[in-house]
Amino acid sequence: MNRRLIGALITGLLMLGFGATAMGTAAAHSIPTESTPEDGSSVDAGPARVSVGFNESLQPNFPSLTVVGPDGNLWSKSAPSVEGNQVSVEVGELGPVGEYTIAYRVTSADGHPVSGTRHFTLTKEGSGTPGPKPGAAGTNSGEDGSGGIPLWVFIVGAVVLFGGGLAFALFGAGSRKPKQ
Repeated sequence: MNRRLIGALITGLLMLGFGATAMGTAAAHSIPTESTPEDGSSVDAGPARVSVGFNESLQPNFPSLTVVGPDGNLWSKSAPSVEGNQVSVEVGELGPVGEYTIAYRVTSADGHPVSGTRHFTLTKEGSGTPGPKPGAAGTNSGEDGSGGIPLWVFIVGAVVLFGGGLAFALFGAGSRKPKQ
């Protein structure tokens, strides 16, 4: 085999190794660790605020946290807020007995959007007033569809640019022979 071909293969393998290593660490993202009320719990009365806690800090950009009751209406009353590793929203007095769904979408510290649901059951009817159906005109879930750009995109781009520059420096510049 030609010396240049071996060098190119080694460079390519190194680039793949660095890329795989960088993507492995960047692929980890926030996971929910707690919620108020707790996931699957039963409560007699709704809390003033519903919150979901994560294993790491969250970016404050574009959080979404809604509470939808068994009647299909929104029971969350304000825009969600992020503090550290918690996202929360005001709820107030709940209404019908049944299962309530807490739906969240946040941006983890590494730029990944994270979404999911938690559930709790109201066991005693409340006298609260529901909001509109989710997605109805005029509702504000705090989400505009943007979860940010994941960090891995930048890492892969840097690896490709660095690898291309390295390959050019090693193989491209030395292959030109001066004309005589």
